Amino acid sequence: MLDARSRRPSPAPHTGRAGCRLAAALAAAAVATAAHAADPPPAREAELVRLVRQDCGSCHGMTLRGGLGPPLTPQALADRPEAMLAATIIHGRPGTAMPPWRPFVTEAEADWIASRLKRGLGDDGR
Repeated sequence: MLDARSRRPSPAPHTGRAGCRLAAALAAAAVATAAHAADPPPAREAELVRLVRQDCGSCHGMTLRGGLGPPLTPQALADRPEAMLAATIIHGRPGTAMPPWRPFVTEAEADWIASRLKRGLGDDGR
């Protein structure tokens, strides 16, 4: 920050270890808040799980083990980056039967779905 009169850098308001600890604590709080904000409310989570099981399942198999589309099990998706999976959910795959789901889910929800698919959707591990 520049001092308005002298055009020289003004001293930082917090210096030393205390300032670093404060900055680290604020950064950690921001990351925790952002991670928590990415989770949809429980009712929406249930809707998204149903969407994946029913709508995605119509092509990827009702157990998500494959069908017209490839399997969506944690084992099948292990080497796929979550960002790539989320982009596929949002934009689809041109030239294939995979449609874009942007009209039905937000980008944050697509990220959540990708993360859940990588971990497994439910108590059956799929």
